[in-house]
Order: sequence, then C-alpha cells, then structure tokens
Amino acid sequence: MDDHETRSIESLERTRRALHVVAELVMAGPQFDRSQSIELRVCEGGFATSREPDLRVDCDALVARGRRIRLHGRSAAEVAADAGVTVRPLRDVYAVGPALGADDRLDVDEHAAREIARAFALGDRAMRALAPDQARILWPEHFDVGMDRDDVNYGVSPGDGFCPEPYAYVGPWNFADRVGGDEADAAFWNAPFGASRTIRELGDEAGLVTFFEEGMRRF
Repeated sequence: MDDHETRSIESLERTRRALHVVAELVMAGPQFDRSQSIELRVCEGGFATSREPDLRVDCDALVARGRRIRLHGRSAAEVAADAGVTVRPLRDVYAVGPALGADDRLDVDEHAAREIARAFALGDRAMRALAPDQARILWPEHFDVGMDRDDVNYGVSPGDGFCPEPYAYVGPWNFADRVGGDEADAAFWNAPFGASRTIRELGDEAGLVTFFEEGMRRF
C-alpha cells in the first residue's frame, strides 16, 4: 500500500468513526426515545432516520428542519443541538457502538463521506435486487446496512476492525457449524463470519449482486 492509499484509508476511518457517532447519538438515539426503534435507512447521499425526528446525513452535513448542519470540526452534541435534538447513547440497548463520544470533534472528509455513501447505496440496491420484499436496515450498532434471508445475513459495512475500507459480506447464522470445508468453499468463505469482498473489488451493483447470489447458492 503506497502513501496515497494509506492516507485514503486513514481518511475513511476518521470519517467513518465520525458518521457512526452521528448515526447513533444524533439520529438513532433520539428516534429510539420517540418510537422504540433504532432502525435507520439508506438514502440519497447517505443515511436517514426511519421515524421522527426527520434527520438525514447528506455527505458531510446533517440535514434537519430544512437546514444543512456542517459536521466537520463540530461535536455530536453541538450538531444535535443545532438539529433540535439531544444526544442519546444507546448502551442500554446494545453493548457496543461508536468509538467517539458526544463531545469529541468530528473529522469528516467530503471525499471519504461520498465513498461511504456510495458503498451504502450500492449495498441497498443490490439487496433490493436480490430480495425486493426484504427489509434493508442500517443498524447504528455496527454502522452497516443489511438484511437477513433464510438464516443468512447480507450487507455492506463502510469498514471496521475487520476491514478498514467499505466491504460487502455474507454471514450465515452459526457459520462455523454449517459451512462445508471443500476447496471451493474455502476460497469463497474467507472471513471468520462467512465471506467478504471489498467494494473496490466488486466494483458496482452487479458485482455485489453476483457476490450475494453466490453466497446464497453456496449455503
């Protein structure tokens, strides 16, 4: 990996951490207090709440009440105040969450935010093509968009401790007990939880659909 690629990955990681804390503390948390739902959704340019309050991230800004609220250099608490909500962690709902807190400064690079939004959009469209009637949910816990079908999880992550860049995954429930061990399976099932491929490898929506379909066929 050259210096440019390293800087790009570092920018993606910083931006992902910032967007993750916004997704939970500014969006899913306040939504949970009103509706008992933490489910977010993919939208054009990023992601949004699925119920009140009506909030969405469009690239590097939070859109609330018709206003674009800059994220970079602010804290989640400041952004929430501008949006008319109060930050709300969800540790009483799930054990893990974003690496940043309410008062940490957000480092959001526009190019990296667009790359993350593109990954979410590709995943959302590919899953809709695979199973049109299945709900696709952006979960604030791990900050990924996914669906489940026939005891298998399909989804796209913008990156995490497993892989620092956006990737698609196929994760069968009880994976270790249920997947065979032949050579072809070993090549496909390349992750501790199942199979993963970077968005860079898969390229476009058709590439993601093909990957998901192969996971469905193999399991």
